[in-house]
Amino acid sequence: MIPVWKNIPFLRLLLPFIAGILCSWYFSVNWQLSLSVLLAGVALFAFSLFKKKKYHFHYRWLPGAGIMAICAGLGLWITWMQQVPHQPHWFGHNYQPGTPVQLRLLEPPSERQKTFKARAEVLRLQKNKQLLTCNGEVILYFQKDQFPVDLSYGTILFTAKPFDEIKNAGNPGGFDYKRFALFKGITHQVFLKNNEYITGAKRQADFLPELLFNLRSYVLTTIRNHVPGTLQSSVAEALLVGYRDDLDRDLVQAFSNTGVVHIIAISGMHLGMIYVMLLFFLRPLDKWKRFRWVKALLILTLLWLFSLLTGGGASILRAVIMFSFITAAELFNRKANLYNSLAASAFLMLLFNPFLLWDVGFQLSYAAVLSIVLFMKPIYQWFSIQNKLLDYFWQLNAVTLSAQVLTLPLCMYHFHQSPNLFLLANMVAVPLSTIILYGLLFLMAVSFAGPASAVTGKFLSHLLTWMNDYIFWLNRFRFSVQDGIYHTPLQTLLLYVFIGLASIWLLHKKGKIVPFALFSLLLFFLLKNLNEAKALRQQRLIVYNLPQHQAIDFFAGKQHYFRGDSVLLQDGFLRNFHLKPARIFFGTYHAAVHVMPKEHTIIRWKNRSICILSGRLTQDPPPEPWKADVLIVSKNPRISMTELCSFFDCKMVVFDSSNPLWKVERWKKESDSLHLPHFSTAHQGAFVMNWQ
Repeated sequence: MIPVWKNIPFLRLLLPFIAGILCSWYFSVNWQLSLSVLLAGVALFAFSLFKKKKYHFHYRWLPGAGIMAICAGLGLWITWMQQVPHQPHWFGHNYQPGTPVQLRLLEPPSERQKTFKARAEVLRLQKNKQLLTCNGEVILYFQKDQFPVDLSYGTILFTAKPFDEIKNAGNPGGFDYKRFALFKGITHQVFLKNNEYITGAKRQADFLPELLFNLRSYVLTTIRNHVPGTLQSSVAEALLVGYRDDLDRDLVQAFSNTGVVHIIAISGMHLGMIYVMLLFFLRPLDKWKRFRWVKALLILTLLWLFSLLTGGGASILRAVIMFSFITAAELFNRKANLYNSLAASAFLMLLFNPFLLWDVGFQLSYAAVLSIVLFMKPIYQWFSIQNKLLDYFWQLNAVTLSAQVLTLPLCMYHFHQSPNLFLLANMVAVPLSTIILYGLLFLMAVSFAGPASAVTGKFLSHLLTWMNDYIFWLNRFRFSVQDGIYHTPLQTLLLYVFIGLASIWLLHKKGKIVPFALFSLLLFFLLKNLNEAKALRQQRLIVYNLPQHQAIDFFAGKQHYFRGDSVLLQDGFLRNFHLKPARIFFGTYHAAVHVMPKEHTIIRWKNRSICILSGRLTQDPPPEPWKADVLIVSKNPRISMTELCSFFDCKMVVFDSSNPLWKVERWKKESDSLHLPHFSTAHQGAFVMNWQ
């Protein structure tokens, strides 16, 4: 019996490395301390190599401790160094609003609903009449009706338009977009009109990225020309090269609710299909030993080319690294240890980009593979089926069931939902998507042949229609998804502890584990009940930061009242993105929403007076100002703060995001001169007031 830490040596490197990454980010460890830990580990390891033989037994722990300290120090140092603001040439160190900058587009602009969007890197900026070379990335938005067609990857731009720092909306429970962008090296954004920038005469395009962009453009054009139907072609684009800009929002939500979103998000499953296809077509090379290198080289080249073509997401990179290990092991007649390959691939990816640790795709990818490896065989052995076709069908279901074991807690934590019909959805969607993927690859091969490509495209369109209709049909059932789940990080950890201990008990018959498993489950439900009790006692007002819209929630225990624009009751995307996270966070998502009439200006709410001013005051000021705990100024009323104070005696004035920014700035200055407490949701995020 070989211990786990010896059978999976890379696990001993991975765990301290991850610990170093987490400590560096959450405790803001500086580079001096990081380097000190790294050098201390090197010193310990060096001492273990040169110590006298008589001390070998007493200090046998030194080499391991030194290596672990090296890995932890490496995690600390790399995480600190890869944060863009810590880099010496980051443009933010010298940038001032209005400073002229030189930019280079890092991708072709992609079309959005109202704009075109592209990533760009800052090459130079002007400071004190000198050009400074710098680095850093920004997001550029171009006005749609003025967008020039000549902008492409490598285009040089010059602009003096002030950059805006990327900020979060600040709504409770909302997505941390600022951190998401920072982990990708992006810190600022800017909206450019045609007269606010000029383009350079030459492009600066690297060969490989330009080749990949051109190849991707060819693939997308081929799909759009030969696969009829907007929904069908958009799913085909996502399925083959991970292009999701054309996907319908309702379709994406349906795929997510039914547990098959992995089909339209390029993952290891897609790369596995291509790997199997390559093995099949290159099988004749196995007859000659001297061609084994050619076969391995072809497989690795095509797999890496496909992964880069799809954008190199975390899950696809994990898969291509693991398949590289497998291919190399077969080339040298070695048997690859799957667990060690998993740990090694994670170590290499985090070494390249430590912030992948927070990437949802990274977490789900490793959880799914580990879950399948651990639980697929035991689940498959539940039934013994003699019929080969039914047995293969059961294998597919066993894979689906096993993958859910370790991915479900992550889905409930990140997406606040649990798909109930995932088994029925995957039964049809996975085989169909496999046929469609191979069909799309065949379409690319025959794209030059008109009749063959036309027939193939129509056939694929029919398959895509059947798959989409089936997913939409499943999504119509009310019980298709359990939504509104809220788990804290500690609760998620307790779920994994329970799953791990219960698995040891079931698979290895360790009866002593059962009390600990039950105790972890008990703690999980105890924390859940504490959160429920807290929600039942809450008295809360939330004024959301939602640009150009009024959105206000009143919570009293599980009672939920809403005052705002009617479009938020109809537009599922706006409601789900901006309002739903807060309602889940505060435990009122499943409560009935009572809509307050817009005519009500003064609202008495649980011994508090809230006034909502969304129009011009037409009457004369009262003899005594009306008292209000909170005055919400909304919908751009024509009023000054001096005039407002003659009508209201308020403890706090809140300017919501339905007001134009220039007017909010003016109101803020007036409020400061009057010593009037104020809050701007556009600048400070959502306004939340709690009371008992």
